[in-house]
Amino acid sequence: MRRQIAKYLGLGLLLLGAGSLAPAQAPQPKLQALIITGQNTASHDWHGTTPVLRKLLEDTGRFEVRVTEEFRGAGPETLAPYDVVIVSYYDGRKPELRWGERTDSALVDYVRGGKGLVIFHFATAAFDGWGEYEKMSGGNWRPNFGHHSARHDYTVTVRDTEHPITRGIKATFPQNNDELYANLKWQPEGSYHVLATAWDDHSLYKAGEKQPIPGKGLDQPSLWTVDYGKGRVFVDALGHDAAAMTMPGFVATLTRGTEWAATGAVTLPLPAELR
Repeated sequence: MRRQIAKYLGLGLLLLGAGSLAPAQAPQPKLQALIITGQNTASHDWHGTTPVLRKLLEDTGRFEVRVTEEFRGAGPETLAPYDVVIVSYYDGRKPELRWGERTDSALVDYVRGGKGLVIFHFATAAFDGWGEYEKMSGGNWRPNFGHHSARHDYTVTVRDTEHPITRGIKATFPQNNDELYANLKWQPEGSYHVLATAWDDHSLYKAGEKQPIPGKGLDQPSLWTVDYGKGRVFVDALGHDAAAMTMPGFVATLTRGTEWAATGAVTLPLPAELR
């Protein structure tokens, strides 16, 4: 009997030892992200915001990020290695700053084929007249559409608490000293999905600062998504500059929105102050 007990005990220790020697689970491969930048307005400092975008994404441990400051002439082979593209670019309605037909088609095919796109802040104003970009954007700055009052502190209100990007986040979060985009030119209702809004207080405008809109104010979309073909688009109207990009709500939604655009799911956790 003692020999049997010793036998089973030895077998158990052997199996335990074997378990401890089992190989560790391979780490999740990093998502490949490309930031497209290189042009913007004098008031939108892409030199300052691009390193912040890159750091926010890489600090999650979920992304490997590269940056291109010259995307004109790129093709499908340029985009092929990436899971998600972040556009932080404004062509200023200058023909020489447009990407070109081959490059435009490459981005359209990339997203339509199932990859991710993030349109960041004033990139909503880019490429006036490019219909497919406007469809991917959902809403755009266009002549007689798009304005904001002076930068100020405001509250972002979550409108969809079940979407992977915003799931678990508290009902409201602050966005300090930022621009609040209003009165964009929107695609037909149902072609975009609003995740969060902010109240555009009309009393904050000076005379002549905005197109006439009746009433004391309106809720304006701040975060939204677009399904484009098989691909996913996340549009973030927040984050005018590096300072505005430090707010916890911006950081969480930007990084989670980028992961969702890349994969259709979100694994990145929310910080305690947003739960």
